[in-house]
Amino acid sequence: MAIPREVREVVRAWILKAEHDLRTAERTFTPEGDCPFDMVCFHAQQCAEKYLKALLVFHGREVPRTHDRTEILPLLSAGVAVKLDVDELAELNPYAVGVRYPGLGPEPGREEAKPALEIARRVRAEVRSALPIDELI
Repeated sequence: MAIPREVREVVRAWILKAEHDLRTAERTFTPEGDCPFDMVCFHAQQCAEKYLKALLVFHGREVPRTHDRTEILPLLSAGVAVKLDVDELAELNPYAVGVRYPGLGPEPGREEAKPALEIARRVRAEVRSALPIDELI
């Protein structure tokens, strides 16, 4: 299947940004107490969001202006085979905005950062398996 150049470029841009977020989260995460766990959670959330938006673009769907992954997932076509749990994706929602500013919620710790990173990795794997990744990057 020939992917239109414009679609390929936009999907590629979403994937690149998602990879930057995942790399930042992974490099930032340390089990020690001085780790900025809030930023690990934020970048994990961003990775998942951007990968889902890349999938939307690939399938010709409009990308909504939302950070809520549970709103993004239903916008995919019925034929798109991604095995993602909406409830699990919802676990990332508080990290979209609240962790970036003081007083908007509890500070996440290691107990929240580690699963957030694991969810981001699962989203990445699922989305990449649903895309002709070799043709996109």
